[in-house]
Amino acid sequence: MPANGVRSIDDAVAERALAEYTFSAGTRCRMINLSENATYLIEDPATNGGGILRVHREGYHSVAAVESELTWLEALRADGAVDAPAVIPARDGRRVVTVQLEGRTRHVVLFETMGGLEPDENGLTPADFETLGAVTARLHKHSKRWSPPAGFTRFTWDWEHCLGSDPRWGRWEDAGGVGPAEIDLLRPAVALLRERLEGYGQESDRFGLIHADLRLANLLVEPSRVNVIDFDDCGFGWFLYDFGTAVSFMEHDPALGQWQAAWLAGYRSEAELAAEDEAMLPTFVLLRRMLLLAWMGSHAHSRESRTKSASFAVGTCDLAERYLRSGGLSLL
Repeated sequence: MPANGVRSIDDAVAERALAEYTFSAGTRCRMINLSENATYLIEDPATNGGGILRVHREGYHSVAAVESELTWLEALRADGAVDAPAVIPARDGRRVVTVQLEGRTRHVVLFETMGGLEPDENGLTPADFETLGAVTARLHKHSKRWSPPAGFTRFTWDWEHCLGSDPRWGRWEDAGGVGPAEIDLLRPAVALLRERLEGYGQESDRFGLIHADLRLANLLVEPSRVNVIDFDDCGFGWFLYDFGTAVSFMEHDPALGQWQAAWLAGYRSEAELAAEDEAMLPTFVLLRRMLLLAWMGSHAHSRESRTKSASFAVGTCDLAERYLRSGGLSLL
């Protein structure tokens, strides 16, 4: 139950789903985040057990797509590529619990609680990005050699579903703070993005299964290991889009160049990366920024939208101007 005593439909779904697990009657369920999904901390005082319960946004993923995410997590854990959360099955063995409530269908997954803390956004260092770069390279190496099983289905983060004719997070033109002047400035940058991406191509060494939200906020760092969480957006996209996600909401920071250099050093400690690939990083940073602009417009309830939307369009225009001046080669 939330602190203000008001139960949302997410709360009701979470409580209904908990009945499918083996928790005791005194188990506590507390929302800890509301973004694409609603996330709850589950604590069972009787057993010292619990987990992280994810209530999926309605209509965002099918059961098959959620199962596919969990299959990749299982493969990553089995391969030792990264430390990722295990799924806690329901009493009957299901990995995905489906709840019907008020005529609506919601999917729920319970993950184990992982240790560690996410890096402090107010005190980020190049070392944080070097760690993230190494983790990203290990994920990419696994993806390139892993063959998904029959029936595996996830989103595709290609041009059409990012900024093209069927944008998954909505049209950037409809975002808050975007008017005629902003559209006139951003459209040439979007055209250059498309040109650069089409020239880069989607060969298997450049485009495959990615995390697609690999920010420092999705790392939980312990003294002896780094845990990777929140694979909800994982799908098929450009591998180096994962760097664009690494600097989400921070693309304008003067330290971007240092962070990029550190991320590259970490990546190259685990895998090769050609100069041609490195030259595309500004494109993937701006691609992600444009996606976030659209996302914030269609997710007014999110913490990011509430705290950052007022200045986000202005900052995006500034980045786009830098990108255009450099011919798509820099944001600095």
